[in-house]
Amino acid sequence: MVENAAKVLVIEDERHTLRALSSMLTHEGLEALEASTAGEGVAMCFAERPQVVLLDLGLPDADGMDVMRQIREGSDVPIIIVSARGEEADQIQALDGGANDYVTKPFRQGELLARVRAAIRWGRPAKTDSDPFVVGELRIDPAARRVSMAGVEVDLTPTEYKLLLVMVRHAGSVVTHQQLLREVWGPAYIKEVQYLRVYMKQLRYKLEKEPAQPKYLLTAPGVGYRIRADG
Repeated sequence: MVENAAKVLVIEDERHTLRALSSMLTHEGLEALEASTAGEGVAMCFAERPQVVLLDLGLPDADGMDVMRQIREGSDVPIIIVSARGEEADQIQALDGGANDYVTKPFRQGELLARVRAAIRWGRPAKTDSDPFVVGELRIDPAARRVSMAGVEVDLTPTEYKLLLVMVRHAGSVVTHQQLLREVWGPAYIKEVQYLRVYMKQLRYKLEKEPAQPKYLLTAPGVGYRIRADG
């Protein structure tokens, strides 16, 4: 392990998988933290403040979704679900619930490591202009990290906020699916268009009076999205 290595917390009850993940991360030069129960994992997350959490959904003392909710109450740490549950509904539920990524077992080691590296980059503060962006009743203030609609503050998840900021940096122009995925999640995710659909739906639900007929977050069919820039 290198000095000042990024910490990755692995919450996994299957001992063989836990050791395999820990060994993989250590070999990559990362500091692996191990937890085999939900209670231990949540406590370790807040005590050790890792840069990434790898979370199994099938834990002996609680469902992984409950663990994620507890972590999200006090932390924006990137969470990658590593689970044998491979149904699309499970993936959408996890992403909606606060996960940043979802990898199904059995996983490919190289791909999982790429996603961990991307999550570490994702977790670093984004560089943005500090001037507020205002269009219609929508106001985005990067310096204060505040988003409001008609003067009412809107609570966004870290991923929703980062996605919104990328569009603000390109206000008025279409940002392609691939560019959004690359800037928000990293190069390893440029084919994960379903991530965008999930998060754009959430953003529109929070920011648009009529999400089905958006005024601010507009779709360029088959290409990408843009945020309106005119007053």
